[in-house]
Amino acid sequence: MHKQWSFSVLKQASALLRFHVRLKSTNVRPTAPLGSRVLTNPDDIFKHNMWDHVQWTEEDKEAARQRAEENSRLRLPLTEQGKFVTNASQYWDHFYEVHQDKFFKDRRWLFLEFPELLPSSVEKRTNICLSGLGLVHSQHNDGIQLVAEASFFPGQQTSFRILEVGCGVGNSVFPILNAIKNTDSFFYCCDFSPRAIQLVKDHPDYDDSVCHAFVHDICKEETSFPFPPQSLDVILAVFVLSSIHPQRMQRVVNHLSMYLKPGGVFLFRDYGRYDFSQLRFKKGRCLSDNFYTRGDGTCVYFFTKEEVHDLFSKAGLEEIQNLEDKRLQVNRGKKVVMRRVWMQSKYRKPPPSSPS
Repeated sequence: MHKQWSFSVLKQASALLRFHVRLKSTNVRPTAPLGSRVLTNPDDIFKHNMWDHVQWTEEDKEAARQRAEENSRLRLPLTEQGKFVTNASQYWDHFYEVHQDKFFKDRRWLFLEFPELLPSSVEKRTNICLSGLGLVHSQHNDGIQLVAEASFFPGQQTSFRILEVGCGVGNSVFPILNAIKNTDSFFYCCDFSPRAIQLVKDHPDYDDSVCHAFVHDICKEETSFPFPPQSLDVILAVFVLSSIHPQRMQRVVNHLSMYLKPGGVFLFRDYGRYDFSQLRFKKGRCLSDNFYTRGDGTCVYFFTKEEVHDLFSKAGLEEIQNLEDKRLQVNRGKKVVMRRVWMQSKYRKPPPSSPS
């Protein structure tokens, strides 16, 4: 077993070395940043915790496909699946009750991968600020309509507004808040777990003069946001959409996109197909293709690039970036190598069409 594993690691390292040489010879750098630690010597594999820009062999892909096929053969009965949708907020609320902020970790990588979060990095554009026109929205069966009505909303007077959906206990919230202090910016963050939002508000760095944290289920379109449509410069979703049933994702993205200003961007990072965490699921945890439930009742989906592109393009957004981020995560103590796959994407809301 040890010899077989060593041979697999050696093949992986050799593939990385060929990739690095090819990049060097063509003078093309990996799509940056997404990490810059490329394994060039197979003997170095256990010197770091993570290696970037990993290239999979055809054998690697086939082995992963077979493993996913195997762990999804036995699925939970349809009669048992409904609770994971209807009780999703309860499962996540219980998760935060048990773990509190144990999983809190500042996402300091945010500004390297998503400089769009900083107001100084945003290009000047026509600012259709509905608050200046006194516009709010009302909900109808066929979607959102704008209604002229005097209204006030948090962050109305600022020129740059960010929303994070599924903020959890604030892993992204507080790095962003610290970065936008003393700028003409405002940050909204929501989660459908009341306990998570309370943990955010109890954090010593929470500041309601620049941030509004609120409980919200993004799957419930009838629940209004505390700001009008076309008022946001950025929407951030990090490991959030994967927790939603695949059949509900498109409506969620369509709905959220209505709140972006023309020129506003949707920033997305989530699990990719055949990530290590997908392949380690045991039989009987699969709900549908590439969609699983964990032991605590929370759910997770694993995306492909094509699925991500369809999701956002069908919402009327234009692709800026759509990447599959493959890495080697290393447990140096146990001498274990895990293949991680994440999706990272940026999509922009186009400006209104010019009248012909």
